[in-house]
Amino acid sequence: MLFLKDFCLPSDSVEGAYLTSFPHKLEMQCYSHTNVYPFKIFPQKGLERLSLEPITVIYGGNGSGKSTLLNIIAEKLSLDRSAPFNKTPFTEEYLRFCKYHLAFGSSAPQGSRIITSDDVFDFLIDIRAINEGIDRRRDALFEEYDRSREKEYLLRSLDDIEEFRRRNETKRRTKSEYTSRRLPKELDGKSNGESAYVYFTQQIKDNALYLLDEPENSLSAKLQLELAKFIEESARFYNCQFIISTHSPFLLSMSRAKVYDLDSVPVTEKKWTELENVRIYYDFFKEHMGEF
Repeated sequence: MLFLKDFCLPSDSVEGAYLTSFPHKLEMQCYSHTNVYPFKIFPQKGLERLSLEPITVIYGGNGSGKSTLLNIIAEKLSLDRSAPFNKTPFTEEYLRFCKYHLAFGSSAPQGSRIITSDDVFDFLIDIRAINEGIDRRRDALFEEYDRSREKEYLLRSLDDIEEFRRRNETKRRTKSEYTSRRLPKELDGKSNGESAYVYFTQQIKDNALYLLDEPENSLSAKLQLELAKFIEESARFYNCQFIISTHSPFLLSMSRAKVYDLDSVPVTEKKWTELENVRIYYDFFKEHMGEF
């Protein structure tokens, strides 16, 4: 599905005209013309327009502007997000010069969102915090079980009935049985990578636009392949559109994906096999071919 047809960034002349007008923010914040993020990033790369497909991949090395580009698109389209975007005093002014064209309606479909590495990290931290709370409760129940079996308990009044029942239960059940009946289920017994993969599959629904910022973080090669397949199927069968920033050769190789290389000047569309990161992997395995 194609919801967002293209996205246009301000040209070098538009940026230059704004900055040479010496906007009040430049003076008030004591910024120089070289420190006006997110201005002065993409004109130097010759990037003014992205023509988008159901799956569009943004490739580039560290500092190439991949994450910045995704966040600019997300902010301009007012997409949902969990982790906040670290704006600068010039972000709103920059967004004013950005343009886009939708295939349907005047806004992205409901449920569209950007998912960043911070979102996944926060999700993993939340799971860990809850499970650590469960672990502490488990230890307390172990101690409670041991204390209850130390000596007989005499029932003196109706107020003692619940304690009497609990102590009798410790005589009928093992410690693990007693404890498991009183604990909530752990939210996740999976590794960070497995939990991160589940997070993506839970967040991505039908009929929406998704921006994914380096989703391969925390994922093993096998899970990266599974995520690539999940994205391909979501785009093909469930009316989703994706714009993804990544270094992962597994995601770069997705079928029918359009790949932009932000390391090239001007930014151009390339085959995934032509990208520097993929070539490094290829040369490495070729050099060690005899060891397989």
